[in-house]
Amino acid sequence: MKAKTVFYCTNCGNEFPKWQGRCPCCGSWNTIVEQPAVAAKSPVPSVSVGGRGGQVLALSQVETAEEIRFHTGMGELDRVLGGGAVQGSLVLVGGSPGIGKSTLMLQICDTLSHNYKVLYVSGEESARQIKLRAQRLGVAGEGMYLLAETNLTRMLDSVEQVSPEILIVDSIQTMYQDGSDSLPGSVAQVKACAMSLMELAKGKGITVFVIGHINKEGSIAGPKVLEHIVDCVLSFEGEQNLAYRILRATKNRFGATDEIGVFEMLDMGLREVPNPSEMLLSGRPTGIPGSCVTCVMEGVRPVLAEVQALVTPTSYAVPRRTSNGLDYNRATLLLAVLEKRGGLRIGNCDAYINVVGGLNLNEPAADLATVLAVASCFRDQPVPEDLAAVGEVGLTGEIRSVSVLGQRLSEIRRLGFTKCLVPARGVKEIDLPGIQLIPVRNIKEALAVLSC
Repeated sequence: MKAKTVFYCTNCGNEFPKWQGRCPCCGSWNTIVEQPAVAAKSPVPSVSVGGRGGQVLALSQVETAEEIRFHTGMGELDRVLGGGAVQGSLVLVGGSPGIGKSTLMLQICDTLSHNYKVLYVSGEESARQIKLRAQRLGVAGEGMYLLAETNLTRMLDSVEQVSPEILIVDSIQTMYQDGSDSLPGSVAQVKACAMSLMELAKGKGITVFVIGHINKEGSIAGPKVLEHIVDCVLSFEGEQNLAYRILRATKNRFGATDEIGVFEMLDMGLREVPNPSEMLLSGRPTGIPGSCVTCVMEGVRPVLAEVQALVTPTSYAVPRRTSNGLDYNRATLLLAVLEKRGGLRIGNCDAYINVVGGLNLNEPAADLATVLAVASCFRDQPVPEDLAAVGEVGLTGEIRSVSVLGQRLSEIRRLGFTKCLVPARGVKEIDLPGIQLIPVRNIKEALAVLSC
């Protein structure tokens, strides 16, 4: 008799009775895989996350004590978490293999082990390998315990014996539960293990950090199917051939999700970069067309970024459009506005736009800098080295105001820029000595400043 199987989407985790080429829930192609169905051999135990079982409480009876936060020893990680880790929370750290997730978790153990009992569970390395890596990173870990285990039941038994206050699981794809026919790393195993860890964190007040591997497309069963279970989802981004890494929160029940942390990967581990603007602008070329600096907000922190553009005559019937670090549709829109409202005939040219440093610009405040970079390359006129640009560009070519302009200008001035193109509306209210504000109402006025 053929065993019953079900089909899961590795991108969103939804279940289907038969295979399909395209997931109807998330729209991803070729992400539905076949997995054996798990028979219910025994009733599923209930999960209590409030400490009082299934008792129904009135809203007025619920205690409103503030969550207890503690510092991890990494200021950039604390910033992304919203001021520190929360006791009893379940935090997922996702990223591609080799990006530095295990290194980050092992480094914070050096500080946490002085005040808390830490249990580091690894399903990928032996205890000796972890010890060698800790010596290379300079991690003493006097109050740190190691466990090399992939069986979740035996791991939970060890948690009962050690009674740690902080638990680190590396990684969720290697864990498996007894009684399930699914392989480790499958959707069923990942969900079951995550639910058990969530029950452990909420029931006993243990802070749990879970590492999950994804590829560049995020299609491996792991972080994508756990986002609705965990409290925080941290994404570790960066190219392996580059030294800098960016940590951002895509979900955070205890803080904002628009903060980023910047690290530099060195031989001795990760080093915090408290001033990412200087890092992103290091090595900036001077006197070369096609480059402009803007300021974007990552949470409450202003960050300066360099936008580069390359415009060349096309040799194809349809010009190419490529965007890296900027939304492709947004870049195409700005190119159309620049041709229609700015009078630059770039319709028969290939256009390539890149944000230096691997930063993704998701807010419209970078529109004006993108337009200036494209126009600078098209006209072969370099943007002045001491000039930055901040503003949103509309479809009619107008320059619209952006939020917290004063804070952006303070960061621009601190980095040595003396001029800045800003939207004309609201600029009179800003009194900031040391920097010349050039108000512009549309892209024609901005291009006129470039020609001066």
